[in-house]
Amino acid sequence: MYLNIRVPVPKVKGRIFLSNRKNGTIVNYEYGRVYVPEKRYNIPKRTTIGKICPDDPKMMNPNANYMKYFPDEKLPEFLEGSVRSSCLKIGSWIVIRKIIEDYGLDVQIESILGRNAGLFFDLAAYTIVEENNAAQYYPDYAWDHPLFTDRMHIYSDSRISDFLREITIDQSVAFLNKWNERRDHREKVYVSYDSTNKNVQAGDISFAEFGHPKDDKGAPVINYAIAYDRSNREPLFYEDYPGSVNDVSQFRSMVDKARAFGYQKIGFILDRGYFSEANIHAMDHAGYDFIIMVRGMKDFVSRLILENRGKFEEKRSAAIPEYGMNGMTVKAFLFPSDEKERSFHLYYSSWKYASERSQFEKKLSRMRKALDKQKNRRCIFPGEFHRYFDLIYSPKKGEEDLFLMYREKEDAIERDISLCGYYAIITSQHMSAREALLLYKSRDASEKLFRGDKPYLDNTFFRDQTDEADDAIEAKIFIEFVALIIRNRIYCGLQDEMERIGQRRNYMTVNAALKELEKVELIRFMEKPYQMDHSLTRTQKEILNAFGIDSAYVRKAAAKISSVLAAENGKE
Repeated sequence: MYLNIRVPVPKVKGRIFLSNRKNGTIVNYEYGRVYVPEKRYNIPKRTTIGKICPDDPKMMNPNANYMKYFPDEKLPEFLEGSVRSSCLKIGSWIVIRKIIEDYGLDVQIESILGRNAGLFFDLAAYTIVEENNAAQYYPDYAWDHPLFTDRMHIYSDSRISDFLREITIDQSVAFLNKWNERRDHREKVYVSYDSTNKNVQAGDISFAEFGHPKDDKGAPVINYAIAYDRSNREPLFYEDYPGSVNDVSQFRSMVDKARAFGYQKIGFILDRGYFSEANIHAMDHAGYDFIIMVRGMKDFVSRLILENRGKFEEKRSAAIPEYGMNGMTVKAFLFPSDEKERSFHLYYSSWKYASERSQFEKKLSRMRKALDKQKNRRCIFPGEFHRYFDLIYSPKKGEEDLFLMYREKEDAIERDISLCGYYAIITSQHMSAREALLLYKSRDASEKLFRGDKPYLDNTFFRDQTDEADDAIEAKIFIEFVALIIRNRIYCGLQDEMERIGQRRNYMTVNAALKELEKVELIRFMEKPYQMDHSLTRTQKEILNAFGIDSAYVRKAAAKISSVLAAENGKE
């Protein structure tokens, strides 16, 4: 399908070939050659990238392949709406629009971005549905999907690049203010906080720095953190900061930001990576409660576990059946500088014991093999070897670093084995071990949000080669956050629906549901208005029911889409 825009025929020596057809002159691009040894010559690999304009042989109407092989070429601001697929995928778009309206996001974004709100939501929907954020492929998505833009205009990738540079930090801050002011700040909420890194393949990004990324690709990174309301199951706010700043120190900034948004009764649910004396005191000073996991091997936790070992592991009164483990609560000071006792919730799981014991034995086996290889050699071992083994070196003068043999430290090994299967959660407020575990496990939703962010929204890397790269990256993060709000609502809706019907469905994951909804289509025959291709299937009805959408709602939305496009095309 050729787009109703005109671009110059590419001037690539030896790569452009024209072929005359009944319906016009086709422009072909040779993108490679394959050598055939048996025939001893190359076979060209070609694809069609456009059709010559009848009134100007130097111009052509491009297709999607042109944007693929010439992504840096400028296109007109928007592609004429009259040229789009005869088959439109409307299911996912209807769900996304419903969520946008239910949350009032359309009103909030329009008050900030004005007439550009439609393009903003189209980019958010594009990242969710196509799992991509590359501007050059957006026209492909727009070609066979309904849009939020006025009259469903299809904007080019060059217009999108301009739009990303136009969005300001003040506008993203204005949205976060509006998004958070709608809440009852007197209500107690628990916020699950987590962060990640995004590698940068871009031009001049001032706050991209080399740091300690979770997935080190040798590129500078931007750190990115989200606060997630566990009670209402929604992302609250985000922040980005230089790659060299570590998560622990940046958390204190997030505490200050929560206070700035007006949250008074708030508790943070944190994983063990945020455990530090400074962070604990920062939350105490701000008057915020916390729930934080700590490793069972930490000395002060190990001491509590060993002191209480055997008191709760087999007792039915200590059972937490939802997670197949037992727990108990004890009071203790966390730091010498503490002025009040904290609640330490100790947990034991038999399946966790089996897993950790197996891993521990494998680690010891690897260490023994390493020691055996170094016998009668000059070698110095790291500290962990000394924890579990007595290392014996040569007594001869001048050969003090000659390693001879080793013996296991049975007491140390047996002590760590006795800690397998245990872990602890610390809370600032007094609560039962079961209450603390259920609150901490509720952070699963925010962890899924973060796992969904990278593979599903294609943001492992940020790519931008503009002179205003900082602005473009900030805009992408802003769009991504709104996309995460929408995607998270899809996830929660599907989970609630499965809980309501009491059955697990393999098509009720976000990815599978979106793929199924993409099969809900409008078809256009003989230049007539679009119409539904077929009725909804039982699977599609079940997915749509999770968002309060029935067949009548879909038919009404389909008629509206058809009407807008018919009016735009002058067919109504």
